[in-house]
Amino acid sequence: MTEAARAEPGRGPADVLRALSVSRSFEGVRALVNVSLAVHRHEVVGLIGPNGAGKSTLVNVLSGFDRAGSGSVMLGDRDITRWSSHRRARVGLVRTFQHSRSFKSLSVRENVEAAALGAGAGTRAARRRADALLPLLGLDGAADTSAGALAHGDERRLGVARALATEPQFVLLDEPAAGLPESEVPDFASVVRSVRDEHEAGVLLIDHNMALVMGVCDRIQVLDQGRTLAGGKPDEIRANLDVTAAYLGESGLVDGADG
Repeated sequence: MTEAARAEPGRGPADVLRALSVSRSFEGVRALVNVSLAVHRHEVVGLIGPNGAGKSTLVNVLSGFDRAGSGSVMLGDRDITRWSSHRRARVGLVRTFQHSRSFKSLSVRENVEAAALGAGAGTRAARRRADALLPLLGLDGAADTSAGALAHGDERRLGVARALATEPQFVLLDEPAAGLPESEVPDFASVVRSVRDEHEAGVLLIDHNMALVMGVCDRIQVLDQGRTLAGGKPDEIRANLDVTAAYLGESGLVDGADG
C-alpha cells in the first residue's frame, strides 16, 4: 500500500469495484443505459462489444475521467461516484489509455519511477518497482530508451508498467493490445495474468483481440448500444447467440479466427 493511499481517509483494501445502474448521455445520445458491472480482486473481467457500444465511456466513468448522469460507482463499501480521477488513483484504482500518456522526454525507467513517485513511493522504492516491472513487461532492454522513441508495442507495455508502479488494487486496461503483432499477444496475455496473480489486482480488460480476451478473462461482459447484452464465462459468451449476432460473428471468432 502506498503512502498516499494510507493517507486517504477510510483507506483499506477493497475486494470489489462496482458500477451500479450507470447511465450517461452525450447531447441526447445515450452512451450507457443502466449498466451494472463488478470486478473483484484477483480476477480479470473482459468488457467487449461493437465500436460505439459504450466500453470506453464506462471506463471513463469508473476511473473518474467522466461523470455518470445517474447511477453510482462503488469501491468496496465506499461511494466514489464524485471522486476525482486523482483521488481514485490514490486509493488504488488506475487505468491505461488507448493513446500513450507517458513522458516522451524521459526514459522508460524514469517513466515507471515517476509513476511510483506520484503514487507516494520514496525514491528507493520507486527504483525497486522499476527494477521489478521492466523485466516483467519485457522492457528491461529498453530501460534507458526515451519513451518517445518506443515502438508501438513497447509503448503499450510502458503504459501497463506505469499503472502497476502505483501498486493498484484495480487496473482498467483500455485496448492495451491494440496494434500489437499477433506474435506478441501470448506474451502480453501472460502480463495480464500476472497483474491478477502476482500483483493481486482486479483487472477490467477492454480489447478487440478475442484471442486475448477469451484466453485471459475469468468473466466477460458484453455491451451493445450502451446496454449490457450478456455476461458470463468465456465459453458461455462464445455460445450466446445474441452475442454472436451482435459482435462475435463480425470478429470471425465463431469461425475460429482470433478477431
